[in-house]
Amino acid sequence: MAEHTVADVVVERLRAWRVPRAFGYPGEAVAPVVRALDDAGGDPEFVPARHEETASFMATGHAKFTGGIGVCLATQGPTAVQLLNGLYDAKLASKPVVAIIGEDVSGPLGGAHQEIGLSRLFADVCNQFVRYVGTPAQVPSLLDEAFRTAAATRSPVCVVLPRHLQESAVPDLQPYATGLLTATPGEPLARVLPHDADLDAAAHLLGNGQRTAILVGQGARNAAPEVVALADRLGAGVAVSLLGKPVLDERLPFHTGVLGEVGTSAAAELMGGCDTLLLVGTNDPWTDYYPLPGQVRTVQIDIDGRRVGSRYPVDVPLVGDAAETLRALLTRVPDRPRPSWRATVEGSVDRWRGEAAGRADLPAEPLNPQLVLQELSARMPRSGAVAVDVGAVLYWYARHLRLPVGVNAQLCGTLGSLGCALPYAVAAKLAAPDQPVVALVGDGAMQLNGLAELITVAQHWHRWPDPRLVVLVLNTRDNSGAGRSRHLPADATRRHVDVPYAGWARLLGMHGVRVDRPDLVGAAWDEALAADRPCVLEAVVDPAVDLAPPQPAFVDLRGIVADGDAARMVRDRVLGTQVAVEADDLV
Repeated sequence: MAEHTVADVVVERLRAWRVPRAFGYPGEAVAPVVRALDDAGGDPEFVPARHEETASFMATGHAKFTGGIGVCLATQGPTAVQLLNGLYDAKLASKPVVAIIGEDVSGPLGGAHQEIGLSRLFADVCNQFVRYVGTPAQVPSLLDEAFRTAAATRSPVCVVLPRHLQESAVPDLQPYATGLLTATPGEPLARVLPHDADLDAAAHLLGNGQRTAILVGQGARNAAPEVVALADRLGAGVAVSLLGKPVLDERLPFHTGVLGEVGTSAAAELMGGCDTLLLVGTNDPWTDYYPLPGQVRTVQIDIDGRRVGSRYPVDVPLVGDAAETLRALLTRVPDRPRPSWRATVEGSVDRWRGEAAGRADLPAEPLNPQLVLQELSARMPRSGAVAVDVGAVLYWYARHLRLPVGVNAQLCGTLGSLGCALPYAVAAKLAAPDQPVVALVGDGAMQLNGLAELITVAQHWHRWPDPRLVVLVLNTRDNSGAGRSRHLPADATRRHVDVPYAGWARLLGMHGVRVDRPDLVGAAWDEALAADRPCVLEAVVDPAVDLAPPQPAFVDLRGIVADGDAARMVRDRVLGTQVAVEADDLV
C-alpha cells in the first residue's frame, strides 16, 4: 500500500471543501501535489494553464461564476509573482481564492535560487491570511483555516507548502478523515440584517422621495425581485453598475442601463434628475456620474460595512444582506408610485434605446463593433455565461448586449486587467460544461494570453456535453487598445500586426469564422453558435468608432463644492428646471 503523504492530505482537504478543480502551472516545487491530484481521478481535477497569471484568473473566474472558492497552484520565485494579477482581481472583487505555493530550497544553492520572500510578496494581496507550513501535522488545520478565512472575508489567501513536506508521510490524522467543516464554501457565515430603527429611518426617507433612483450592483444578484418590487412601489428608475448588469431584466421599461463612462445617457439623466438615491450592493467607482453633492438624500445597503459611504455621502446606512434587507424595507415603505417621474424615466430609456440602435447602424470601415454586439444580443443563448475583457469591448457590451434573465456575466471590473476574459470563460465552461459560454475579447487581450489559452480549450472541449464556447475577437488591427483615444496621438493606432485569429482556432481543431461585411455579421453569429465545437469569431472592426461616453448630468457644475446653502441653491435652481413634477406626485 502506498504511503499516505502530505500531498494526499492536500487533495483530501480540497475534496472536503468541495473544490472541483485546481488551476495551475506545474513546476517541480509543487509536483507532489500535482501528482496526487492526477491520482485523484478528477475529484478534484488539476487544470494546467499556459501561464501562471491565467491560472490565477481561472481560479478567480471560478469564484465569480460559481460562488465557490477558487484554488490555484504555483511554485516559488517568478511563478509565484505571476499569480499576483489574478489574486488582486479576487481581492478587489471580494472573491475567495486559495493560493497554494510550493517552495523548494533543498538544492545546492539553498534559498538563493529563485529566492523571493513569499510572506512579503503576498502580504498585501493576501493580507487576511499568509502561512508557511512547518510540519506535516499542521497541514489539515492550516488548509482548513485558509479556506475558512477565504470564505469569511471573501478574499484571497495563501499557504506556502515546502516540497519536502509534500512528500513526507503523515501521522495519524483521524479527526480530519470525516471531512466535517465549520463553514460552507462560498456562503455567508451568518444572517446579516440592519437594526429596526435604521430600517424605519430608511423607509421614511424613501417614502418621502419624489424622484427616486436605485443604483444596483453585483451585491444584489440574489435580490432582483425585491429591487423591482421596491422600484414599482416608489415609481423609481433603476440604473446598474457595470458589475451589476446581469442582476435585472434589461427589458424593464424603467431600466436605464449601466451607469458611468461605459454606460448610457439614460442612466446619467436618471442620476441628474433624482432627489432620492438608493444604493444596493454597489461600490461603483464612476462617482462623476453620481448626483451632485447636496442634490439627494441617500440610503445604502451593503453586507460589508466598510463600503458604506465610501463612494458617496449616505444619510441612512444599512449593513445587511441585500435581499433580506429589501424584504424588510418592503414591509415598511408606503406604496407611493410617482407616475410623472416614472414616465420621465421611461421616456429617457426609450430615447436611449433608439439612440443605441442608431449608433449600431452607423457605417464603419469595415465593421461597426456596436453592430457586432447588437447582432449577438438578438441571438444570445437563454442560459450560460458571458466573460468580458477590458478595453473598448466593455463599452459595446455595456450598451449593446442585452443579457437574458439568468445568464451570468463576469468581468475584471474593479482591477481592470487586460486578458481576463478567456481564462474566465474556461473556468465558467469547466464549471458548467452543459451550458454555452461566450467570451468577448479585444485583439490586444487575445494577443496577450488568449491565443495561448485556446490550447487549454482545445485540451478539454471533447468532454463537454455542450461544446459551445464562442470567443468573439474584435480585430481592430490596432494594438493601442484605445480606438479613437483622447490620450494617444493619431499615429499610435497604426502599429498592429494582423493576426489570423479564426485561422489559429482551426489549426487547433476548433471552428473559426472571420467576418468583415455588415450584412454577414448575423450569419457569422449563427454559424459560431451552431458549431459542434468551440469557435473563434473574428470580427474585423473599425478602431475609429468613437467610444462616446455619456456626459454626466450637470457636468458644468461638477466643480462646485455644494454644501449647506450652496447645496440648496444647486438643488433648487438646477433640479427645479430638470424635471417637471406634477401635483399628484407631491402627495
